[in-house]
Amino acid sequence: MERSDETRISLQTMDDDITSAIRQLDATGAALGEILRPGQPDLKKALEAFSNNVAKIAVTETKFSRHADELTEHGTDYFEEWQQEGTEYNNPKIQQLSDRRRSILGGVYGRISAQSTRIKASFKTYASDVTEIKVFLSNDLSANGVTAIAPIARRVISEGDSLKHAMQNVQSIIQSARNEMAQSGSGL
Repeated sequence: MERSDETRISLQTMDDDITSAIRQLDATGAALGEILRPGQPDLKKALEAFSNNVAKIAVTETKFSRHADELTEHGTDYFEEWQQEGTEYNNPKIQQLSDRRRSILGGVYGRISAQSTRIKASFKTYASDVTEIKVFLSNDLSANGVTAIAPIARRVISEGDSLKHAMQNVQSIIQSARNEMAQSGSGL
């Protein structure tokens, strides 16, 4: 039961992290877009807003990565323990039912873990890229500097949108896991 609770909490934490990360990706992309906006009247103010969002995205990325690792660890422990305990059934029908449920739930949880691991790498790259753009613009906050970095900045904004969609897909899988686990009586 304790492992089940840890797994449920890990899923909730990851879902919360994703919601927070999506909001921060939107804010960071919008702030970078403001710098790129043609005729931006106050580049300094726009850079300050972007810099604040870059600091927040770095914290969000670190938190997401840590919780993705914890989710994988808790899931692995939970399903390994379930498998070990599942061998204790004398009734073959109960054993078969347990094995089938563990397989279904383990598959859904495995998809969450695998997707989160891929997102973790992309998120780290995104956070690094926006940090480097911030540094570049801090060193050359001029119309020419903005023009020079614009193609890279647009690509990074697009990558942030792709990252957001990948996170939304994981949220859908998390909801599927909760639904599946609720049907099993795990209460997740």
